[in-house]
Amino acid sequence: MTAHTPPAEARAAAPQGKPRKAAFAAWIGSALEYYDFFIYGSAAALIFPKVFFDKSDPWTANLVSLATFGVAYAARPVGALFLGHFGDRVGRRKIMVFTVMLMGLSTFAIGCLPTYAQVGTLAPALLVLMRVLQGLSAAGEQASANSMTLEHAPPERRGYFTSFTLNGTQAGQMLATLIFIPIADLPAEDLLTWGWRIPFLLSALVTVAAFFIRRHLDETPEFARAAAKGAVARLPLAELLRDHWADVLRVIAGALIATVSTIFSVWALSYGATTMGLQRSTLLWVGVLANAVALGAIPLWGRLSDRIGRKPVFLVGSLGSAVMVFVYLWAVSSRSYPLIFLTGVLSFGVVYSAANAVWPSFYGEMFTTRVRLSGMAIGTQIGFAIAGFAVTFAAEIAGPKGTNWVGVGVFTAAMCAVTTLAVLTARETFKVPTADLGLKPAARPAPAREPQRV
Repeated sequence: MTAHTPPAEARAAAPQGKPRKAAFAAWIGSALEYYDFFIYGSAAALIFPKVFFDKSDPWTANLVSLATFGVAYAARPVGALFLGHFGDRVGRRKIMVFTVMLMGLSTFAIGCLPTYAQVGTLAPALLVLMRVLQGLSAAGEQASANSMTLEHAPPERRGYFTSFTLNGTQAGQMLATLIFIPIADLPAEDLLTWGWRIPFLLSALVTVAAFFIRRHLDETPEFARAAAKGAVARLPLAELLRDHWADVLRVIAGALIATVSTIFSVWALSYGATTMGLQRSTLLWVGVLANAVALGAIPLWGRLSDRIGRKPVFLVGSLGSAVMVFVYLWAVSSRSYPLIFLTGVLSFGVVYSAANAVWPSFYGEMFTTRVRLSGMAIGTQIGFAIAGFAVTFAAEIAGPKGTNWVGVGVFTAAMCAVTTLAVLTARETFKVPTADLGLKPAARPAPAREPQRV
């Protein structure tokens, strides 16, 4: 028996899961948490260069502001180490409550910060600190929500139920964008003095709501059974790196698909509004419609993955996104609003949603219950850290005039190619029983044989 193979009695049927309740909690919590996270992206592209940085050099101010967006992604791997460890030690539910509280408090604090004109360089320093706290929170959010939902779901519907975590993320992004549309249309003086603070201060409301929803969650049957048997890992990280290091590398490479999201949501917004002179509110509406379509597409892609497998659906998302990023950026460069709306909805709302729908189950199914949250958190957050700085790389590639959208497209497609290779080398897991996930094929119990008839 390997070190991580459960004893026979521990493999008894787990208590009945509550997949709908877990999926709803993951959805609403992710929506509320990522509302906080994504309003920062809109502000970093449209407002913060003029509020928190020296306005005498607009290009540098814009570049540094976009870099602060990536700071949270740099903090994520650190948060993943701690939150992943405790999530596999004390349970999924406690981490889900902690992350949403930390995100809400740090986001509310951003809305209270002094500006560069008031306190000089202290303003961006405080902004970066709050952004780091946001990153630490986000490091455990999706991994804990995905683990919670996957372990509650029936084996044949894990793809469908876990897709609601990312469905909630898209809802949060859509809500954040909707909030910013009227804010972006305020007169410049109102926008840059008090208007930009409103979305951040509203986080107090969503934080309270998320806290009460998540504190009443039940722990997952898989983790509860492991805890009752004393089978919880004492050092999840050590076990993860010993037994699952190859899958951690696959998750890191797979998570680079998030480059598509950061380019679409942040860099393309800055490129269209600043370089091409397009209306800010109109570009924000593209994001709203794309995310609205994604709300319907994600569970459909998730359900399809339960029928044909995770890998085919994921490959549609990664390869399709590599192509569609050129189409969307070309549409923005054409200044044609109908083309921008059409290609934006197709690329981000439909094609990218295929990868978004599948990765919560696909990554989670690579690991055992003992290290699942650690594996997902560490793998995804290292990959997301690279993807988070994609907007900074894109600004450099585009140059001082910000016109080289083809170069930005090549960079994004290259990240999609890395993801594609990671998916191709992974095992297909959609038919593996939940209790056997993460085990090597030789360590899985043989299927029960029917008794011979005399």
